[in-house]
Amino acid sequence: MMIIRSHDQFNTTIYGLNDRYRGVINERRVIFMNEKDIAAGGFTKGEVVDLYNFDNNIERVAHRFIIIPFSIPEKCTATYFPETNVLVPIDSNAEKSNTPTSKSVIIEIRRSATS
Repeated sequence: MMIIRSHDQFNTTIYGLNDRYRGVINERRVIFMNEKDIAAGGFTKGEVVDLYNFDNNIERVAHRFIIIPFSIPEKCTATYFPETNVLVPIDSNAEKSNTPTSKSVIIEIRRSATS
């Protein structure tokens, strides 16, 4: 998973809930996925899922994200930040810049257990 900004966002400041770059209206808790990955996972467009990361044997979870098909490479996903910052292990940093590795977070996607 990579973490990205929306059109109406500057760093962590969110000015609106619309992302004209990707056609998302009035929502930020979304996960962009390749259509083949959606089908392979047994999911459907618009389904609500929970996102998990288990780095260093610590369970991290971000609840209730809506699946959106997107032109993205297979086995890759994208979500907005700061909504999914909880999935980025605090001790996982790039070697040279020492910034969080928020472009390469390994996740597991499950149907949402919450209603």
